[in-house]
Amino acid sequence: MIKVKNLKKTYRVHKKNPGMIGSVRSLFFRKWTEKHALKGVSLQVDEGEIVGLVGANGAGKTTLVKILAGIIHPSDGEAEVLGFTPFSRHTDFQKQIALIMGQKAQLWWDLPASDSFLLLREIYQTPKKDFQERLDYLIETLAVRDQMNIQIRRLSLGERMKMELIAALLHAPKVVFLDEPTIGLDLMAQKAIRDFILEYRKIHNPAMIITSHYMEDIERLCERIVIISEGDIIYDGSFRKIIMEYATHKVITARLDKNGAMKPSEFPPSLGEIIASDDDFIRAKVERNKVPEAASLILQKLPVIDLSIEEEEISNVIESILRKGME
Repeated sequence: MIKVKNLKKTYRVHKKNPGMIGSVRSLFFRKWTEKHALKGVSLQVDEGEIVGLVGANGAGKTTLVKILAGIIHPSDGEAEVLGFTPFSRHTDFQKQIALIMGQKAQLWWDLPASDSFLLLREIYQTPKKDFQERLDYLIETLAVRDQMNIQIRRLSLGERMKMELIAALLHAPKVVFLDEPTIGLDLMAQKAIRDFILEYRKIHNPAMIITSHYMEDIERLCERIVIISEGDIIYDGSFRKIIMEYATHKVITARLDKNGAMKPSEFPPSLGEIIASDDDFIRAKVERNKVPEAASLILQKLPVIDLSIEEEEISNVIESILRKGME
């Protein structure tokens, strides 16, 4: 469905001269430099996949999504979505994709969502029966029927995001791009959006690319992730593989009896690093191959009430991969 080969995007950026005199000189004699947003990206996304696009600010995530959605042209390379060249902006192509950007709205601010949806039905020339069936399904799934006739500007951020999702999916796109879909939402709204995306994928099976700075979005939604650093893909593989290969430690947390004879500080440092401790708990970062030994010792030597073993935070793992990729 989505095929990208050696995709590049270069911007010509004005290079400012320092100081007031330099600023005045720049008005008449400008110097330019090239910024490489993408440096030869290649990937493929198949039907039914949700691929997580991860990277620091300025890594090239949104640039890649905009090229695939046909908003901007690449400088070089090939891109194919549903058999179309995106930046040719063929009508049949535009009718089969959706782009949802958490920081940009597509609905009309002073109109209720119901009016905007009717206008979108005319734009996409969706048959009335199909439109009504999809609308009813989306409204019920996202539980927004009571907000349908309220002006968009009067809705909460979470409610507006749900309406944006409905607007983007009413024409049943085969490819969906989600750029920071949960940005700024509270925890309940984030969970509702994630649950909806998974439910929608299960029923309609589109190809999806999602960018997010919230690691819980990536963990919950994506079986495969692509990590971009300074315009280059430095990792493309399964989420499970990244945990097994790059998450070299696990975190052991033990809740302790306050009346215990031993202090948490007595945990042997040879087994791992204590990252937090108090009178009633200890948390240690332990190498994966030492977890059984460390857990056994904690249970034997400390007055443990409860013990849990968890994977290292995925955000820390990805951060370490990004650091290695920039070295």
